[in-house]
Amino acid sequence: MSGFVIRGLDPAPFTDLYGLSDEALAERGVVRMAVDAWPGFPCRVTLEDADIGDTVLLLNHEHLAVDSPYRQRHAIFVREGAAEPAKFESEVPEQLAIRTLSLRAYDAEGMMTDADLVEGSDLVTLIDRFFADPSVAYLHAHNAKRGCFAARIDRG
Repeated sequence: MSGFVIRGLDPAPFTDLYGLSDEALAERGVVRMAVDAWPGFPCRVTLEDADIGDTVLLLNHEHLAVDSPYRQRHAIFVREGAAEPAKFESEVPEQLAIRTLSLRAYDAEGMMTDADLVEGSDLVTLIDRFFADPSVAYLHAHNAKRGCFAARIDRG
């Protein structure tokens, strides 16, 4: 097994949204939601599903800011108040392990080189397969059903 690192997003771009009124959030295209089911509201900072009773912010985020046709932005959840990005070394967080994922491999120029669907519980096998190709610089995991960005995966 190759080493890999799965990291949550840096919370800095989101912290100025924490505690804003619903109206102020709406002016920025952000929606505050009360978590009413688990799993169902995966925080992209902590890489955990938010607990029932928590609040999350649903917002559009550019997760692949590359100068290629694959540049992407999509809706993500951020747990309101999330302060520390998660870091998993050669380990798959539960949030990913319990979902069907689309794993996408990119080269250093931001061009997609490969992609496949995988049950999160089998993610390590696909990570190893993609990283066996030396042209692959990093991977992105997306939730297969809604297409939301889930996490970036780098070589360990």
